[in-house]
Amino acid sequence: MQQNLIAQAQAWLAEDPDGETREELAKLIESRDLDELADRFGGTLQFGTAGLRGELGAGPMRMNRSVVIRAAAGLAAYLKAKGLTGGPVVIGYDARYKSADFARDTAAVMVGAGLRAALLPRPLPTPVLAFAIRHLGAVAGVEVTASHNPPRDNGYKVYLGDGSQIVPPADGEIAAGIAAVRALADVPRPSDGWETLGDEVLEAYLARTDAVLTAGSPRTANVVYTALHGVGKDVVLAAFERAGFPAPVLVAEQAEPDPAFPTVAFPNPEEPGAMDLAFATAREARPDLVIANDPDADRCAVAVPDGSVDGGWRMLRGDEVGALLAAHLVHKGVSRQGRNSTFAESIVSSSLLGRIAEAAGVAYEETLTGFKWIARVDGLRYGYEEALGYCVDPEGVRDKDGVTAALLVTELASDLKERGRTLQDLLDDLAVEHGLHATDQLSVRVEDLSVIANAMRRLREQPPTSLAGLTVTVAEDLTRGTGTLPPTDGLRYYLEGDFKARVIVRPSGTEPKLKCYLEVVVPVGDATGLADARARGAEILAALKTDLAAAAGI
Repeated sequence: MQQNLIAQAQAWLAEDPDGETREELAKLIESRDLDELADRFGGTLQFGTAGLRGELGAGPMRMNRSVVIRAAAGLAAYLKAKGLTGGPVVIGYDARYKSADFARDTAAVMVGAGLRAALLPRPLPTPVLAFAIRHLGAVAGVEVTASHNPPRDNGYKVYLGDGSQIVPPADGEIAAGIAAVRALADVPRPSDGWETLGDEVLEAYLARTDAVLTAGSPRTANVVYTALHGVGKDVVLAAFERAGFPAPVLVAEQAEPDPAFPTVAFPNPEEPGAMDLAFATAREARPDLVIANDPDADRCAVAVPDGSVDGGWRMLRGDEVGALLAAHLVHKGVSRQGRNSTFAESIVSSSLLGRIAEAAGVAYEETLTGFKWIARVDGLRYGYEEALGYCVDPEGVRDKDGVTAALLVTELASDLKERGRTLQDLLDDLAVEHGLHATDQLSVRVEDLSVIANAMRRLREQPPTSLAGLTVTVAEDLTRGTGTLPPTDGLRYYLEGDFKARVIVRPSGTEPKLKCYLEVVVPVGDATGLADARARGAEILAALKTDLAAAAGI
């Protein structure tokens, strides 16, 4: 077994085109670090919620040039087998380590396979790539990014010609094409032959951002903005200038792309500490709201003043922003009579969106986790996911878009500001009208993936009958699918008692995490009951976390 592992590593080393990973692997082989080699050669990276994603390094379980070349070859084989050769494959990339190399390798493989390839001119937000696919009439698109993952990660998102990320069976067929690659020498990779695009696609994307705003709407809200060391700054500033908003105040320490992400432990606005510098800037600038993008700018985080005497700030949950944008779109005139008027969200997002849609007479649909599913909803007008992802212009970008979401939430804040109100005031209105939908998440990051598998098995074998004093009335194993959802690895519980609640448990598709999504609905009555409702909601959520962790053994 040890000899086989060493032989696998030596075979990989012999064809590795990257000097850095060759040196790294050669040292592992020389030191006979069998545990590390087993980790790297114990399988292959698989398409998850957002394509391939993993730590940089040598071996089939890491992100590297060899893995990317094989992935590109599998995609090219799929496109040719389906006869999808009438347009280019457009390729974008962020500013992470190796992203530009992976993008050029992809372009070379496409040209070598007899396809056209068009490379975006520099690191740009993922939404620009998603827009470019439809704008250029591409047959497919690739974005090299690990989104909000740690600095040592990178990833590979694949889109088809409709501008949406791949779903089954396409992912399986591409994977089969990847597996069919026996040796990298069999994959032609010319040194040129692809097109490097200019700024015309970016200009077209920026022109399209105007579509999310209402002509003549107020544009007065002041914003502090952080790109979290990613690629969002220049595009966001250009979009805000086009729209006529005040120029955002930048968080200087995080404004420029830096693959080391030196000021944050994880470049994700949801992670503790990630927004500290933005809040410090906001205490000085005193804006109406704080906006953050993740490093590839497809997610949008929003924070509002917390009302404290020391000028503190509160991050809005993704579910809160999702509800605010839905309410704003309803106010702007979305109705069931429109050609594309469906509101959609993933199953892990708050049920409040369904309440808002029902009250407004707007069609509503629920999907599996991931924008690859949300984007495919028929007649989609607006889609969101609790993990800070919002699709507010599906005709332009069939994916989450942190730039247009930032514009739309700033328009909403401006409209409320003109009426002497705030985003928090609108959240209060929604709670009074529909009940307080309090949400939280229990997220467990692991080193050993067996911890996740064991927790899921334990919950399936010994499903809880009550949590937080509420009775589990429905327990669904989502691997069997439902009447409206295809199978997925997850568990869903509905609970009833003094209040209604919902719990969903699933392995993350992008990170080594077990994720548990919690929601409790607390009736409010009128505005005087809001404080008590929030306190009660927080109490139940805390109890759900404790009881669920015990039930899962985590």
